[in-house]
Amino acid sequence: MTTPKFILALREKIGHDLLWMPGITAVVLDDADRILLVRRADNGRWSLPAGILEPGEQPAEAIVREIHEETAVHTVVDRLVRVESLPPTAYPNGDQVQYLDLCFRCHPVGGEACVNDDESLEVAWFPLTDHPELHPREDLCIAAALANDPSPVLVSSH
Repeated sequence: MTTPKFILALREKIGHDLLWMPGITAVVLDDADRILLVRRADNGRWSLPAGILEPGEQPAEAIVREIHEETAVHTVVDRLVRVESLPPTAYPNGDQVQYLDLCFRCHPVGGEACVNDDESLEVAWFPLTDHPELHPREDLCIAAALANDPSPVLVSSH
């Protein structure tokens, strides 16, 4: 993931200390019951499109931007499906971060799926019943996106 300039500026002030960040994730589903996935350049794993909000950006607009930046697919947000605080993590350079993640269900409205930046090695549509292994949290995002209940899952620590 390319580090935005505003984070680099913050890191100059706080070093590697824990930084609380607003994260966004997308479950992009098409009419053929396929899901859009990216194979990340940083760890080689397949994942849902994701990123962080820029200062002043609205979450739904940010996820549409991130999806297009990573995959060249134009999307529309259908609904918020999951809200959760992720565990703190450390990057190889020592930076510590914790994300408040907002996961959205989206559908494509144009563009052809392809690698569109340096954050991804591959981009592809997969059948919901036959896609690469994902992080268990992403499986929960997909389940929430497929649920008939339009209310978002609000994860609790209980």
